[in-house]
Amino acid sequence: MGSELGVTADSKADIDLSPVTIWWAVWACVWTIAVVLGMAYLIVHRNMPTLRIRGLGLSLSAIVLLHLYWAPVQFATMVGPLLPGDCQYWMMGTLLPCGVALFHASNARFLHVAKLQRKYAQYGERLFISPTPEEKPKGLIARFHRLSYSTKMLTIVGIGMFLQIFLTILMWLISRKWHSSWGIPGTEVHGTIMEQKMAQGAGWEWWPGVAWQLAWSWIVAPIVLWKSRNIHDTHGWRVQTIGCAIANLHATPMWLIGLYVPAMAPVNTVFVPPQWICLSIMFIEIFTVFLPCWEVMRHQSLRQETLDSIARWELKVKSTGSEAKSLNSESTMVDSRISGWKSANGSVKTENSYRDSIMTMSALEHVLERNPAPLQEFSALREFSGENIVFLTSLAEWKNSLPATLRDRTLPRDSNSRDVIRDHFNRALHIYAEFISVRHAEFPVNISSQELRKLESIFEHPTRLIYGEERECVDPTSPFDKFTFDLPSPTHSDSSEKPMKSSTKSSLTDAIKDRVQYWGDIPADFDASIFDAAEASIKYLVLTNTWPKFIKDRRDSVGSFDTLAVSMEV
Repeated sequence: MGSELGVTADSKADIDLSPVTIWWAVWACVWTIAVVLGMAYLIVHRNMPTLRIRGLGLSLSAIVLLHLYWAPVQFATMVGPLLPGDCQYWMMGTLLPCGVALFHASNARFLHVAKLQRKYAQYGERLFISPTPEEKPKGLIARFHRLSYSTKMLTIVGIGMFLQIFLTILMWLISRKWHSSWGIPGTEVHGTIMEQKMAQGAGWEWWPGVAWQLAWSWIVAPIVLWKSRNIHDTHGWRVQTIGCAIANLHATPMWLIGLYVPAMAPVNTVFVPPQWICLSIMFIEIFTVFLPCWEVMRHQSLRQETLDSIARWELKVKSTGSEAKSLNSESTMVDSRISGWKSANGSVKTENSYRDSIMTMSALEHVLERNPAPLQEFSALREFSGENIVFLTSLAEWKNSLPATLRDRTLPRDSNSRDVIRDHFNRALHIYAEFISVRHAEFPVNISSQELRKLESIFEHPTRLIYGEERECVDPTSPFDKFTFDLPSPTHSDSSEKPMKSSTKSSLTDAIKDRVQYWGDIPADFDASIFDAAEASIKYLVLTNTWPKFIKDRRDSVGSFDTLAVSMEV
């Protein structure tokens, strides 16, 4: 039988400075520096869209715990005989399971976000809750089901972590392996100090930790892997899930083989059994730290390429002095690309001109106006940012239906116009609650804090009256950290709302009629331009993030799918 830290009966209580132990020590320092730099890079760029959706707080906390287990193991062959016999036991019973649990809790967000984003995949299709109050079932289980996804996930993981630590402490107390003065008789270890340390490095006391690792790597991870088989995101999240799930499969079996198979004794002298687990931890760190770093760099490169293309196109338009003609030509090229058609006689010059023109804001606006469905499906199913496109299209629908009295505040307003204005205020209120409010929106769009406060001063109080205050407030700079994605349950106010007939609709107009409406005073600052700044901000975000990825995806796939022209025809 082997030992966790490679201790044998012949080991000496000295520091081993052989080439192998020195190599492991140097490797531990180099890899730790790389991981710390990678984590620092992610923290610095935490506000980028590809990182905001990941929830860095949870994933990096998992990496810290796992690395605190990984680093000491690299020094096992050097100082293993000098360490207390229960040192590795406590690390494996606390740091490792807690780190693995937090990692899987973080990675489970991938499936949940992908599932919720599906509702944005089709234009205008959103889920609405009836304002009719229903009696909520009572009991502890019912209360648990009403919790937000993040709270339920953290509760389950927290219970599992508590049980693991409790069992670790219990096993240590009842076994006399590490203390001879109390515990179950017959569990003592005998012999020399090294023979005792060797015996302390394995045994039934380690079983809770083994069961925990097997559960995560052979049950939870494959289930997540299977459920994510049809998800193809642009953030590298699916690649991370696949890589980490596969990399964890060997860890526990090889750890057990290293401990209990005598033929592994020569290997254990240079590669102790916990190194098999550490190998999995390294892959987790690669896919959780370094892969997102690469995604950030790729996003920055693509964003800069987009800005350069826009600058070249604007320079060309100014130099030719034919802006109207250029815009008309641009619309034609956009239509041809989105419909899957490409001229067989197109020259390199034409293709370069097309590449620059299609990256412009006017090209994006053209697609949003004429045929937003392909872009919306891509952003929802691949980018997990479908709320941005739905927000822009819903806002365009709202603005196109605005009456003249709201567009021009100098016009006189009678009772009929005031009713129309109130109706459009309720529609604007719905847009705010669905896409902007940090208390009620499932995926709040990313706007500046100044603009958010401005909109909150106008809409937040009516929104709370209509939608209630059940949803926990989300940090606008990192809306996914709390991961509160449960739909709000509307409540009734005594004087400021009026119940309407409830049904499920697809358009913004019908949806707002299904809601309880606001009948209080309309703020004086409400006008047709109330969302202009937010709209400009989200359009720029889509232009520099989602739009170039969408164009690249269409360019890569247009020659591979014969049905693309039909499915995306304008």
